[in-house]
Amino acid sequence: QKILYVEDDLSLIDGLQYTLEASGYMVDNAKTVKEALALFRKNTYDLLLLDVTLPDGTGFDVCKEVRNSSTVPIIFLTASDQEISIVRGLDMGADDYITKPFKLNELLSRIKAILRRSLQFSKADTLLEANGVRVDTAERLVWKNEKPLDLPLVEYKLLCLFMQNPNHLMPREMILDRMWDGNGNFVDDNTLSVYIRRLRNKIE
Repeated sequence: QKILYVEDDLSLIDGLQYTLEASGYMVDNAKTVKEALALFRKNTYDLLLLDVTLPDGTGFDVCKEVRNSSTVPIIFLTASDQEISIVRGLDMGADDYITKPFKLNELLSRIKAILRRSLQFSKADTLLEANGVRVDTAERLVWKNEKPLDLPLVEYKLLCLFMQNPNHLMPREMILDRMWDGNGNFVDDNTLSVYIRRLRNKIE
């Protein structure tokens, strides 16, 4: 499996890249937004690791551009632990958000979990329908009463999760485990509630 690691801090690149490669991943490193997008367009990646602060822009710029054409899993690695940055990253389509400093074993566990979930999503039923809502998971397209509905990735994944588990009351812990594979420390109850409320307003 191949990872694009976008980071310009030389003191971090070698250590993390070595750890990832020792764990069996192929890794490309980009140090700028421009270099990251050039590599992404030329190669196929299974996951992106994005630092937020880059010399010619931000990891958000990379995420936004990538999400125009791909649902590849994205993890943000950053020193910023402000909730507004976390929510912004998730709204733009990130799958996870880890603040520096972090334990390498924790990062590796999250990478494995996200890649496993990504495979599960790809193997799931490609067409979901309920109550006037239709989802094509192969193309990541959503319709409400036959009209196209544009959803941020987090809301899209929530919708798929709920539609794949009809008539099940899903506790918060289960949603967080399936969506972000963690105990949700970086997403509090209010944040999760906001995502669910936004989704309900769009589909009901």
